[in-house]
Amino acid sequence: MKKGGIGGGNTKTGLIYEGQVDLATFLTQHKGYTVEGVNVFYNGELVAQTFKKHQFYVFLENNGIKWREHISCKLLPDNCIYVIINNTLFIIEVKVQCVAGSVDEKLQTCDFKKKQYQKLLSQLNIEVEYVYILSDWFRQSKYKDVLDYILSVRCQYYFNYIPLHKLGLPVPEE
Repeated sequence: MKKGGIGGGNTKTGLIYEGQVDLATFLTQHKGYTVEGVNVFYNGELVAQTFKKHQFYVFLENNGIKWREHISCKLLPDNCIYVIINNTLFIIEVKVQCVAGSVDEKLQTCDFKKKQYQKLLSQLNIEVEYVYILSDWFRQSKYKDVLDYILSVRCQYYFNYIPLHKLGLPVPEE
């Protein structure tokens, strides 16, 4: 939500924040990583593929999955990354708040959405992890219950960063 603004569709804060945690941008800032299209390379070896929004459905189609046969409505992930070495797709949702609003309740949907993604990927035997990248707003004590809930349904959250080691990606030496 833009400070002083109204309506989620016209806000800029989230877009700026999402740009800060865009996977392709984030990865290319680390030694050894390059990104060509959706392909992520570490020291020249293909280690992952990244997708945003509708690109995820291109990945499904390329793998013979017809999403309408599995779920009734498209889910459009902020970012997702298929880590080849551990055969896991990480759905990464970015949530930013500056004032109380609808994002508060969206945090409570991770279990449902993770199960929807699991339905989509079950034929490919790809594991699914659901991860929130949260702004500092969600460090407030009033979010303790919802943060506990996220962990209780085997989803994850981090504040302001994407942990490479938690994704199973190589961590460059400093």
